[in-house]
Amino acid sequence: MRIISGTHKGRVVTPPRNLRARPTTDFAKENLFNVLAGLVDLEECDVLDLFAGTGSVSYEFASRGARSVTAVEINAVHYGFIRATAAALSFSTLFPVKANVFNYLAACGRKFDIIFSDAPYDLAGSERVVDLVFSRGLLRKEGEARDDGTISQGGILIFEHSGTADFSTHPNFLQARRYGSVNFTMFA
Repeated sequence: MRIISGTHKGRVVTPPRNLRARPTTDFAKENLFNVLAGLVDLEECDVLDLFAGTGSVSYEFASRGARSVTAVEINAVHYGFIRATAAALSFSTLFPVKANVFNYLAACGRKFDIIFSDAPYDLAGSERVVDLVFSRGLLRKEGEARDDGTISQGGILIFEHSGTADFSTHPNFLQARRYGSVNFTMFA
């Protein structure tokens, strides 16, 4: 996997073979970030990456200058890889957290500008992330001030899923995108 753009553009990150994650494809990641570039100023964003896996999406946000990136991953091997890679790449704004995503969301007291969720496609109940994010008020609202006084453009939740899911009737649905076998639904 490679970092598409930013300070580490073109950098290849090779996870060890014992990582069982399915990283978001470079093609899908590149297109997603092109869409995001038109919606938010990434350098002003606090990002939460759920089911971080290899950390691919977290590294992309960090390389593009996100203000902070919190990568939540329960698997100890994956968490260790993200920690080691963030240190090796000198990503001082990337903070790996070893935790169950659902427990993390239930206890989280922070707000984010972007929340990205890429649960294993076969994880039963993974769609609960969408309602947890909104019921807990974890996305910043448009015009809401951050700790440093800057103003949020409004938070976005990006939920990566298989092609069988359809969220178009969800009250917070923003848009859906498909890149090959990768599907992203955005909520705001």
